[in-house]
Amino acid sequence: MAKISQLALLIAGLSATSSYAMNPQPDPENPDGYIIERAEITAAEDAKTLDPMYDVWAKALETRPNTEVEAIYPDAVSNPDNVKRVERVFPETEWNFLTQMAAPEYTYTRFLRAIGKFPAFCGDYTDGRNADEICKTSIVTAFAHFSQETGGHISIDNYSDNPLALEEWQQALVHVREMGWSEGQAGYTTGCGQDDWQNKRWPCADGEGYFGRGAKQLSYHFNYGAFSEVMFDGDATVLLNDPGRVADSWLNLASAIWFFLTPQAPKPAMLHVIDRTWKPSQREIDAGITYGFGTTINVINGGIECGEQNKDKGQPVNRIRYWEGLAEHYEIAIAEDEKNTCWQQTPYGSLNLNGATDVLYTNWDANWKYYSDRPGGVSFECELVGFQTAYSALVEGDYEKCVANAYGSHANWPAVRVVDKLPDTGKPVDPVDPPVDGVAIWESNKVYTGSDKVSYQGAVYKAKWWTQSDIPTSGGPWALESGAPVTPEPVDPVEPPVDPVDPVIPVEPVEPVEPVDPPATDVPVWNAGVVYVGGDKVSYQGSEYKAKWWTKGNKPDAGSPWQKL
Repeated sequence: MAKISQLALLIAGLSATSSYAMNPQPDPENPDGYIIERAEITAAEDAKTLDPMYDVWAKALETRPNTEVEAIYPDAVSNPDNVKRVERVFPETEWNFLTQMAAPEYTYTRFLRAIGKFPAFCGDYTDGRNADEICKTSIVTAFAHFSQETGGHISIDNYSDNPLALEEWQQALVHVREMGWSEGQAGYTTGCGQDDWQNKRWPCADGEGYFGRGAKQLSYHFNYGAFSEVMFDGDATVLLNDPGRVADSWLNLASAIWFFLTPQAPKPAMLHVIDRTWKPSQREIDAGITYGFGTTINVINGGIECGEQNKDKGQPVNRIRYWEGLAEHYEIAIAEDEKNTCWQQTPYGSLNLNGATDVLYTNWDANWKYYSDRPGGVSFECELVGFQTAYSALVEGDYEKCVANAYGSHANWPAVRVVDKLPDTGKPVDPVDPPVDGVAIWESNKVYTGSDKVSYQGAVYKAKWWTQSDIPTSGGPWALESGAPVTPEPVDPVEPPVDPVDPVIPVEPVEPVEPVDPPATDVPVWNAGVVYVGGDKVSYQGSEYKAKWWTKGNKPDAGSPWQKL
């Protein structure tokens, strides 16, 4: 069992309470670990993600199987509904109009497949919002950013390099790989090979380069790994071992759609800025962050492109020019409360949202608060945080992985194993035992610490120190506080009649005598009257045991608080 740091004990209030029925039990397969029932994990996760926005985010990131996606072609009758909407509001003629300078790896078919992977992009709305208009605005917004990220940036007056006199907002998707990089080059491997959670979840492959690829120039192993999990049913290694797919297949556009739909808490998903599913918090409003294209810049690259100091910087100025040119050409209506710029916004990276109650986060990390009713004070829970971690609230199963510390990201966290059902301890079930004076009834699986009070068999007992599973009437860690224990009347079993000729002669019970117990090693023999503390070793019936914590009178072979060596 890992010890809680002194810092954790100094947290304001020194303790925390929770409505989650977390009930960690010693792991019979690991003397230093604990098991938790899966139903408790699920209940805790559900309670922490009650806000409807979590369901919206999860819905936005739902995907279709790749086999269905790769059956998508222009004008195919079998195309999904959201793909048919794209074909209607942005047909292949418009694609060709905006991609006359594009790399050949970008095609309309691949564009449709990238959208078909994510049903939420250009999906339906049931509340009266105009799905066609939102779809068109989403595509035009994406192309404005494509024009900056992978565009040609060639002046309309430069006839030698731009003989078709294309507007710069018509020059998207020129680059499929980052300039200066080619397949076979190892690079962008910062952090690869380190003993950290990122490498445990998204391990780099030898010799591979994670430089920018695709419409959004996906870069670095942790982004390739996370994207691979979405594309290939949770398998991060597919793209980590073969990152070139992000350039040479429909993934070159799917990576951009994925980014468009994914919130980077506290930053919203760009789709939800456009369709207004996102509602800015008061702190965001105070920081100038509201609706409009400018906020999508803040989502993508706010630290470099937003704020007063970046008002005249080339990158945001270009993005805004491209957006305004596209919006005018496609007659995108700009609402009065929307801003195309973000120079008046605080970049998200500089916005202090700590303690904000109206901001939602999407990553899980260990809850380090101290819980007096749990082993070692450990919470055995995770909480939502505003920074990237190994575990996402939008990925099914990640909360359980967080509690079980699947990627070793929680230093000094106890070993936790999640089981479908806690094992039957074999302990007899107590008869109906009403509480005394409003004091809660003793529970055999619950942890109690010094001064905790319980009701048991008509009396109130007070814990002297940490205890779990010790029956109050047995003494040891329990002291009688008030009342007198009343042992429930046992139910007599049904006995067959006794033959009067051959009566049964009762035998006087004999108190068992402890056998002589020679030391197993050079450590002293366990003594029921001696107090032992964590680390003390004893010999008992031929074996050696070590105390995990304070104990007196508890036989070593009974398990907790003893560990067999």
